[in-house]
Amino acid sequence: MTNTFSKRAKNLLVGPVLKWVGGKRQILPELLQRLPAKINAYYEPFLGGGALFFGLHPSTAVLNDSNSELMNVYACIRDNVDEVISILETHKNEEGYFYELRQMDRSPLFNNLSPVQRAARILYLNRTCYNGLFRVNQQGEFNSPFGFYKNPNIVNAPVLRAVSAFLNKTEPLFLTGDYEDALKGIRKGDFVYFDPPYDPVSNSAAFTGYTQHKFSPDAQKRLHKVCEALDSQKINFMLSNSSTPLIHSLYGKFSIELVQARRNVNSAGDKRGDVDEVIVRNY
Repeated sequence: MTNTFSKRAKNLLVGPVLKWVGGKRQILPELLQRLPAKINAYYEPFLGGGALFFGLHPSTAVLNDSNSELMNVYACIRDNVDEVISILETHKNEEGYFYELRQMDRSPLFNNLSPVQRAARILYLNRTCYNGLFRVNQQGEFNSPFGFYKNPNIVNAPVLRAVSAFLNKTEPLFLTGDYEDALKGIRKGDFVYFDPPYDPVSNSAAFTGYTQHKFSPDAQKRLHKVCEALDSQKINFMLSNSSTPLIHSLYGKFSIELVQARRNVNSAGDKRGDVDEVIVRNY
């Protein structure tokens, strides 16, 4: 296929089903206007909330994330959306119930949960935890606190069904593993969007808590080498990251544009606000 920008009418209900740290909903227009006019297949090796994927509606896509629970959510929405909705309808917006469900991944019994039960659990925790923050500790255990929201939209069935229909129609390839492995087989004419864990602007600003694995400066340098390899193959890529000296030094040969995004991860309200991010492109 040679035109990922489908001319079919887009279902406006199709969008991210999870609130994700560093999600791109706020700067989605900035990203969309910087995409190539034509691409063959869309690759997103750090999928997260998938704002650009859902905003673009690509007809051919390879989607990867190292967070297996996240990718299970997408697979279950695609394959068993009615069952996911049925389970979500049984969940309660109560503090004790929240912590009981959150605690499940500390128990060996967690392995007895079906994929759909695990997917519904993640969706429930994401919509009822504080600030919608998907965060795990170094053991991979969900550890965000209860949010005390009066009426969270736990089920949101219309969006889940719309996303399920979209995933079944376009049939993206779902992968769980190392981002570099997800790029095997990529060809000239394809396009990659990288949205990795950001380089921290300060020691206290570091956040990579959606998986138990840290994304160090060496990991940023490894990603840069992957981007250099893509560029040498004349494969277009776009990358989002924080505006730090490391990122500017690594990607100085490419186009770097500053954009502002509001970030709400910090637990202290007076430390949230607009921050500089960069959009890096090799085209």
